[in-house]
Amino acid sequence: MFVSTAYAQTAAPAGGSDMLVQFLPLILIFVVFYFLLIRPQQKKMKEHKAMLGNIRRGDRVVTGGGIIGTVTKVGADDELTVEIAENVRVRCVRSTVNLVLAKTEPAGKGGDGATPAAAEGEAKPAETPAAGGIGKLFGRK
Repeated sequence: MFVSTAYAQTAAPAGGSDMLVQFLPLILIFVVFYFLLIRPQQKKMKEHKAMLGNIRRGDRVVTGGGIIGTVTKVGADDELTVEIAENVRVRCVRSTVNLVLAKTEPAGKGGDGATPAAAEGEAKPAETPAAGGIGKLFGRK
């Protein structure tokens, strides 16, 4: 009349496909996080690193503290000299630059006469995707 507990426990254990079904939601969550959060952040960091590597004398930059100035000297190491007012120059680390507002024209361009070369200290608007304005800094388009 009573079924023995030993007989009830002899059923075969669940197959490996049940294990996959249990972990499938976790795998899907990781894939979504990768494509929506991790990959765009890596791309943004790569663009920022390229922007920092292309900083030249005459570029108008915004530092991490919100100070806007013109780069007057690019050191061999990771150091910049930024002029924030007339005859007021500060040294800052290259990695503290958040945004390049305006880039100067490279020295080699403009020699053919088609486009005039930028005068000393004159900056032209940046054409890089990283310099899309302050809204781009916060992820707005």
